[in-house]
Amino acid sequence: MAVLGLSGITVSFGVRVVLDKISFSLEENDRLGVIGVNGCGKSTLFRVITGELAPDSGNVFIGNGKTLGILKQDDAFEVDEAAGDNALSQMIAAFPQLLAEEERLAALEFDLHARESEAGTPAYLALSEAFAEAQRRFVENGGLQFRARAASVLMRLGFDDEAMRRPLSTLSGGQRTRLALARQLVREPDILLLDEPTNHLDIDTLYWLENFLSQYKKCVLVISHDRYFLDRVTTKTLVLEHAHAALYTGGYTACAEARRRDREIAEKHYKNQQKEIARQEAYIAQQRAWNRERNIVAAESRLKLLAKMERLEKPKEAPKAIRMTFREARESGNEVISVRGLSMAFGAKRLFTDINFLLKKNERAFITGPNGCGKSTLLKIILGRIAPSAGRVEHGYNVEVGYYDQENQNLTPENTVLDELWNAYPNLTETEIRSTLALFRFVGEDVFRTVAVLSGGERARLTLSKLILSHVNLLVLDEPTNHLDIDSREALESALADFDGTILAVSHDRYFMDKLATRVLALCPDTGDGDLLDYKPSSTTHAYSEFLAFRAARAAQNAPTDKEKPSAPMSAGKAEYLARKQSAAEERKAKARLERLRKEAEALEAELAAIDEELFGEAASDYTRAAALDARKTEAEERLLEIYEEIGV
Repeated sequence: MAVLGLSGITVSFGVRVVLDKISFSLEENDRLGVIGVNGCGKSTLFRVITGELAPDSGNVFIGNGKTLGILKQDDAFEVDEAAGDNALSQMIAAFPQLLAEEERLAALEFDLHARESEAGTPAYLALSEAFAEAQRRFVENGGLQFRARAASVLMRLGFDDEAMRRPLSTLSGGQRTRLALARQLVREPDILLLDEPTNHLDIDTLYWLENFLSQYKKCVLVISHDRYFLDRVTTKTLVLEHAHAALYTGGYTACAEARRRDREIAEKHYKNQQKEIARQEAYIAQQRAWNRERNIVAAESRLKLLAKMERLEKPKEAPKAIRMTFREARESGNEVISVRGLSMAFGAKRLFTDINFLLKKNERAFITGPNGCGKSTLLKIILGRIAPSAGRVEHGYNVEVGYYDQENQNLTPENTVLDELWNAYPNLTETEIRSTLALFRFVGEDVFRTVAVLSGGERARLTLSKLILSHVNLLVLDEPTNHLDIDSREALESALADFDGTILAVSHDRYFMDKLATRVLALCPDTGDGDLLDYKPSSTTHAYSEFLAFRAARAAQNAPTDKEKPSAPMSAGKAEYLARKQSAAEERKAKARLERLRKEAEALEAELAAIDEELFGEAASDYTRAAALDARKTEAEERLLEIYEEIGV
């Protein structure tokens, strides 16, 4: 059953058509990824769906009674001042209806106690019935669990008890983004729209979000440039290109392959038709040249056929991706950065202790780890912008550094795009400056826009344009793919792969790291042997995936096991007998495990039924007991889903 439908949606800003006759529909369990270059109209489409922007033409259909929630890119910096100055208060404020019902329930309860002397009167009985009805509705709407749910979602998005109650002004940009995301997830709307939800999330939180959304039983629309995220979460993909939309089945990888095939087929059909048209026109010209009556008749007949032919439109080229090439300065020495005994703490908060590594020429090292472990701080220490608590950093011979800041703090808001780049390189001509900006899609009047009005993606592209002109041999990059569209990320990957220098980067983009990393420096890996795990993968195309497999195997290895002593060679018959025996044993184990899982599922189903009965019965007025029951219900439901997936229910 369709819960969301768009029909013929057209949106223009002045003479520019952003969306042209967009139509699609989604059902309850659909998870749609919306992709396209920055500025193609993805966020505009979301604004039309939510009713914030009225389209020039077309209609939006939302199923009766369906609730809608949206996370915008700038929601991290919008807070409800009246809701309280901490994350938990902001989360609880996401349930205004339940809070209002709670206040009414408290007021009715107060009136009942105040009028106990009137017990038995019609007025008192009416008040008692109103209280019972309000309490029933409050319980049915989740009034007993919403506070526990709010705290639970915050914890799963990386907020401990102290962080939940910390003043909002002390939260980092990443924490504010996760808070904005948590406010939408906790409400569980029927239609959930997420605009770039993965920005500022560390990899552990990303995995949790991917699992949450892939099991979400309602409709999800997500704008994202994270290719791994799209593949794991989405079941359909909407591609916005040249103001039009095409809907594909599957995640990003399946969509990319289908688009490639469609483009090849369209180009082949167009070329074949053009050849046929040329052949027919040559035939007509030849018949006319002969200028006999029957030739004239034949020419006219072919002309009529050409006139009736439905001409195929020439396939439009894909939007131009940004183009960049990083040029190396003087060649550096073999030892680029030496980090010795580095420790850092802010007051009582320790980030890392006794970090040691040596970065060599032409290595591409990626620093990873959870949010708050000190990755960006480590980069700033290496750059000399802040002093460590202990230890030292030494730069090698002839090292020239170029720095990309994830917050783009080295841009001046009052400058125009043209002035921002020209001020950094005053010796270049205007033609050279504008040519560089054009490579990053700043053309025409775009170069006269001020930095203050640029989007996050445009700021990222402007910062990269400054970086490619800097002629360095060491690139230090802090989350360089944040805010970049997929085409721009791929262009950056190619440019960095071709860069004849050294790279030190912080990133959460798994696809990006897979393609580029020659070394992984994992902060706070919980390996029990220091604050840094230094790993050099053997793969050149799946480097980060190899690191994850290594770390998982390392964590699973609780204790070394004794290796079996080599045995004497056995006969072929004995080997076959043992193989059959092992196969039969494994089959028996699989059947036994399946039976255990089915029994466990039955027990969990019974437990969930009992929990629901108690929640709406004895625990209806016991908030503490209800919160504990709700927490157990969540655990049981998650385990039941895991069992169902394994046994194929």
